Amino acid sequence: MLAAHEVNLIFDVGANTGQFGKALRWHVGYSGRIISFEAMRAAHAELIRTAARDKLWEVARRAALGATSGMVTMNVSGNSVSSSVLPMLPSHASAAPESRYSGTETVALEPLDSLAIGYFEENSVAFLKIDTQGYESEVLLGAPKTLSRAVGVQLELSLIPLYDGQKLMPEMIEHMHGIGFDLWGIAPTFAEPITGRMLQVDAVFFKR
Repeated sequence: MLAAHEVNLIFDVGANTGQFGKALRWHVGYSGRIISFEAMRAAHAELIRTAARDKLWEVARRAALGATSGMVTMNVSGNSVSSSVLPMLPSHASAAPESRYSGTETVALEPLDSLAIGYFEENSVAFLKIDTQGYESEVLLGAPKTLSRAVGVQLELSLIPLYDGQKLMPEMIEHMHGIGFDLWGIAPTFAEPITGRMLQVDAVFFKR
């Protein structure tokens, strides 16, 4: 999909320690620029070390991304990858006990548009990936200018409530359709281990 749309700039929002960026390089074969964003202190430091070995992979200054500017308290999960601005619900904690919150961090909150603008070049064909544990809708609200210049978006979407206040998959797909993006693909990412019920998926959209 990235090759078909000639994507050469990817914004990786909620990068954690760089898992998505490494997958792009090692498994997908993407060779363009990657700009990663991460809010958690330890994950951001590890992300910088990971990206330092790749001249086309940059890490933005540490911040949480949302609809407005200010400060926000992040909930730190035991497994790092499940950290979120939003409170975790029992449905998530019971499916992945290692993800339970173990602390908090206060970090700057900024809209993506205020940071992404500096990374665009004249020939940029951008793709936006957002994996922010239930906070995806808020990141989108802070990114209208970025979305206007992006050909595609990947979102982590929940089928049932896993974080308090999050928007679920049907509403998010409807929102993306309303702003001009059609659903191109879905991949399972997180299931309830005992029942096998799917809890989260990655959904890929491209501008119609």
